[in-house]
Amino acid sequence: MATQTLAERSKTLAPTGLTPLLTTAQLMALYGVSNWTVNQWVQKGCPVEPTAFRGRRFNPDAVRAWMAEQADTPAA
Repeated sequence: MATQTLAERSKTLAPTGLTPLLTTAQLMALYGVSNWTVNQWVQKGCPVEPTAFRGRRFNPDAVRAWMAEQADTPAA
């Protein structure tokens, strides 16, 4: 079985209402940021999906919503 891209997995899962979860590396690539930045986001409340294994997974829709919320919140 060939490995599917994120776009292909998203298309496959769309009818079910599910979204593929991203690894830290995939989230870094999506936003063009470093691991340090992702760690800072998590410390500030970026949503992380629970997993049964080591590592973090991110729901891109939840992260996008969190990022929009952060943009609407004035800096303290």
